[in-house]
Amino acid sequence: MSKKENRRLRRPRSTASTRMLSGTLLARYLITLILFAVGVVAFYFLAYAFFSSLKIWYWSDPMYRFLQIFAGNPLETIVLTWMGGGVVISAWMMRKPLTYIDAIVAASDRLLDQDDAPIRLPGALKSVEDQMNLAKQRSLRNAAAAREAEQRKNDLIVYLAHDLKTPLTSVIGYLTLLRDEPELSAVMRAKYTGIALDKAERLEELINEFFEITRFNLSHLTLETEETDLTRMLQQVTSEFEPIFAEKGLAYRLDLPEKLLYACDTDKMARVFDNLLRNAVNYSFPNTELAISGRVSGSYVVLRFQNAGKTIPQEKLERIFEQFFRLDSARGTSGGGAGLGLAIAKEIVELHGGGISAASADNRVTFTVALPVQGAAM
Repeated sequence: MSKKENRRLRRPRSTASTRMLSGTLLARYLITLILFAVGVVAFYFLAYAFFSSLKIWYWSDPMYRFLQIFAGNPLETIVLTWMGGGVVISAWMMRKPLTYIDAIVAASDRLLDQDDAPIRLPGALKSVEDQMNLAKQRSLRNAAAAREAEQRKNDLIVYLAHDLKTPLTSVIGYLTLLRDEPELSAVMRAKYTGIALDKAERLEELINEFFEITRFNLSHLTLETEETDLTRMLQQVTSEFEPIFAEKGLAYRLDLPEKLLYACDTDKMARVFDNLLRNAVNYSFPNTELAISGRVSGSYVVLRFQNAGKTIPQEKLERIFEQFFRLDSARGTSGGGAGLGLAIAKEIVELHGGGISAASADNRVTFTVALPVQGAAM
């Protein structure tokens, strides 16, 4: 679910809370006015009955002439009393919203506090209090996630800086040797040149990792879909990986239908397969087999990438699709990458309306990609 959709889902709940509070205050105000009006009428007639039965009144009695003013004008007396009381009630009821506003303003200042202390509001503002506490908890989680992501990025820069220095030192060393030793045989010269070239290519890969970080953070992926045969795409991608497989003694097995048509962004889906295969190579035991399968299951196209490798603990499986996350075993290797491959694969798959998951047990690691049969979700 996108962030925009999340905002659309959260907004009505906040609006409903505000409307409920406004409705409660208005209802209290109207009920108070109605009760006061009924009370005024009842008081008038009760007072009239009381004074009438109290004694026999005479016109010469000043109290009688005073009471006659009210008794002779019942409607005016009731209306004026109700209006005067209404003004007093309105002024008194207005204090409540102002008190609530002050409480909300004071509580909003605590939204950015970096502590777990809950926000407290008057009982009538319980729904607002709950919303503010949820917002505070989200803010705390987001801040913690941002700090963690920044720390992972800083760690990654340290790793890449170290990895850059190692091949660069080798390139300089071998080129210096070729320059200072003109008597080297053609075989040795070719050997050293080949080693220097390998190290230079590794430098290029690491530099591309830096650009990958920039693209991932600053750009938003969009899809250009077309009908694609996923079987043929996987055959092509795995064929391109054969030299890489050979370096580690890996074999691969494809279990795919003759045709597996799917409407997707061809380049980006190939990127997903490339990232998953590269990850499998990095974490596979030498001289083992990779298994790639695919089929239509219900309303989804399901693809699985399985390799023989060290079992990944559950707590790391839950984070394996995070940006810049790398397993510890990848940090000491030359092919560990920046920890963006799986995060990018996840984003591309989700843009197509699908999902990707990882499982690991008994020294087997399996990545499952599920894509809706209807094609990409734009």
